[in-house]
This record gives sequence, C-alpha cells and structure tokens, in this order.
Amino acid sequence: MSITPEQLMALVVEAADDKKAMNVVTLNLQGISLIADYFVICHGNSETQVQAIATEIRKKAEEKGARLRGMEGMDTARWVLVDMGDVVAHVFHRDDREYYNIERLWSDAKVVEQV
Repeated sequence: MSITPEQLMALVVEAADDKKAMNVVTLNLQGISLIADYFVICHGNSETQVQAIATEIRKKAEEKGARLRGMEGMDTARWVLVDMGDVVAHVFHRDDREYYNIERLWSDAKVVEQV
C-alpha cells in the first residue's frame, strides 16, 4: 500500500487534531528543501499530551503503510520529531515551540491551508 505525501500530510494533521494538538501548521517545503515535502508543526500543553499526539501520528501513519524512519524526543516530550520521509511532524511542548519558532526558520515555505 502506497500513500502520497499529500495524503500522509493530511493524515498527520488529522491524527494531531484527534489528540487536541494546538495551533497545527503545515509548511510546504517542496522546492525549498530536500529534507521533506511537508513539515507539520503543532504543540501540546503537557508532556503527556505531546507523547499522545506523537504516538497517534505514528500509529495512524503505520496503519496506512507509511514507513517510520525515526522518532526522537519521546523520553523528555519537549520536542518530538516523527520522521516519515516525505512528511516530518514536529510536536512541541507549548513553551519549547515558542522558543524554537521553527516556522520563522522556514519562513520561505508556504503554509498549507487546512480545510
């Protein structure tokens, strides 16, 4: 089963929303970076919520046949990175999201409208 980057991005957004992730932003990196096609950035208000969001993203992606390349940060749950190749999810704790502000670092990327 193959899933397109656009389908995977939508799935990640849905999984984050299912766990009440806050301020979900998707950046389209196509033509800007070779790292990934999309970054999905969101935050939770506690370490427990950050872990729940990241776990849900991993679970939903694997259910649809996406290959998980790596998952880092679950132990501290301040910034969890879920790497699925074409889509990378950044799940922050609220305070750390403000500090790192990766949306600003990737300001050349277009924000994908969520419907």
